[in-house]
Amino acid sequence: MTQAIGRRLLGGAVVASLLGTAVTGLTTRAAAQSFPERPVRVIVPYAPGGGTDVVARVLAQTMSNLLPQPVVVENRAGAGGMVGAELVARAPADGHTILFTNTGHSVLRLLVPNPSIDIRTALSPVAIVSEAPMIMMAASSFPAQTLSEFISTVRASPGRYDYGSTGRGGTNGLTALMFLQAAGLAMNEIPYRGGAPATLDLAAGRIAMLFDASSTALATTRNGQARALAVTTARRSPSAPELPTLREAGVDADMSIWMGLMLPSMTPPAIRQAVHRAVTRALADTDLRARFTDLGTDTIPNLSPAECELFINAEIDRWEGLLTRSGFRPNAP
Repeated sequence: MTQAIGRRLLGGAVVASLLGTAVTGLTTRAAAQSFPERPVRVIVPYAPGGGTDVVARVLAQTMSNLLPQPVVVENRAGAGGMVGAELVARAPADGHTILFTNTGHSVLRLLVPNPSIDIRTALSPVAIVSEAPMIMMAASSFPAQTLSEFISTVRASPGRYDYGSTGRGGTNGLTALMFLQAAGLAMNEIPYRGGAPATLDLAAGRIAMLFDASSTALATTRNGQARALAVTTARRSPSAPELPTLREAGVDADMSIWMGLMLPSMTPPAIRQAVHRAVTRALADTDLRARFTDLGTDTIPNLSPAECELFINAEIDRWEGLLTRSGFRPNAP
């Protein structure tokens, strides 16, 4: 009798578990089909006004026009981007809180002392929104008109000249480090709290070099505040076809700055796909594409969430390796 009761109880538990799983699956699918059910928060882990913030706002506005709910950008800067990353990682995994980040995300594990999350496991990439070159700029007063002349001038006076960055975890600093290592040059890093103050010092001639995203660098150089010398991509950029690549000057290096969206890692696949569909729909908008072109975006990759995850994991490996080879001390306080 006891064994029979046990079997009935066990059978009931299994049925309940299966029913619970089925109900959860149905609920998730329903949520995905009705996404978004309330305003969507896009967290930009950097200060307002930078290239990533500008692109995020263009995308958010287009998504707001296409979706039944508004998409609102919130800036949560701090710790090189970790503050915003942690906020999203701990948010409800329902697709309504999204991280909008860039290449600098790749080195957060090295930069932040005792990080409370592992960006590889706490966040799930869902879309790569854009890829574009960084642009190498020199101060207008610098005694070089071309990239080759710049390299020759700096090589002749190791340690004499300064370059701007937003810290080695920022894309400005990572790109400069890549360039200096590949070219065999020695310059002094001057860290800034953001790209805007670094650009002001470049325009004033207080620093010699600055790499910046094309979305903001092209405006800087076309306004005459600095001289554009090169793009960092493997091929010349359609946004600035007159600029040579680094390789054309004999520097064995190339990179593009990517911007992408991530969700909490526990987000169900159906919700991830719903967010991916909403973003893909916005990226197909003619006005958005024209605006992205104006901002210097070269490509809008068409990657699935799984492909995005492979891409970003490869970027983490690449940039963590670059910092490690430079002698950077991981998690230094």
